[in-house]
Amino acid sequence: MSRALIEKSGYLKSFPNLLGCVCALRGDEASVEPAVNPLDAGGSWTDSLEPIDLVLAPAACYPLYPIAAARGPARREGLVFDVAGDCFRREPSREVDRLQSFRMREFVAIGAPEYVLHFREHWIGRASEIAGALGLSHRVEAASDPFFGRAGALVGRYQVAQRLKFEMLIPVRGSQAAATACMSFNYHREHFGETWGLTTLGGETAHTACVAFGIDRLAIALFAAHGIETAKWPSAVRASLGL
Repeated sequence: MSRALIEKSGYLKSFPNLLGCVCALRGDEASVEPAVNPLDAGGSWTDSLEPIDLVLAPAACYPLYPIAAARGPARREGLVFDVAGDCFRREPSREVDRLQSFRMREFVAIGAPEYVLHFREHWIGRASEIAGALGLSHRVEAASDPFFGRAGALVGRYQVAQRLKFEMLIPVRGSQAAATACMSFNYHREHFGETWGLTTLGGETAHTACVAFGIDRLAIALFAAHGIETAKWPSAVRASLGL
């Protein structure tokens, strides 16, 4: 997605350590070849890379907000979008449930505060029903995003205190205590509304919320819970998945 959009969204200030920027070798043959040739001698070619105007999207919803703003005010009953995409966060780990590149599906609501909050509460209940139908042990808890630095830690504590973020935790590596966040339910208040000029029909700043499903983590959770042979999974789970 656009580097300018991710900078304007505030993501860079909140999570600079997680963002991946796309870089490339620029110029004609005469300028690119000297950068590439040292590789044959065991050298590095990456010193000549320059950032371009793209970054790897950290969440599926980030490109949506400026598009929604360009459509004009939200309808009286609010707006809901269904988005999905491959996302990236620079979180190197050897754990199977924490990938740097992963698939995310999100439902995003834009509208008046009461509409957006009702949307999130509805999905917390619905997601629990989905997890139950899939035979996945789970719990929902208040959580915070991994904001960067000491100032970010304060923001994270505020996020928990205000119950702006909830996560559905599902055991993936065998321990309930170390359960993995496979779904999240986030209330952004007016942050994206103010950033992108999102408004309601009455002209007030719109609030936003998103419900995110980690597709890879949910798949891993299913295998962890039911084994690697899908033919042996419980019949109710197979029926829910259409297997």
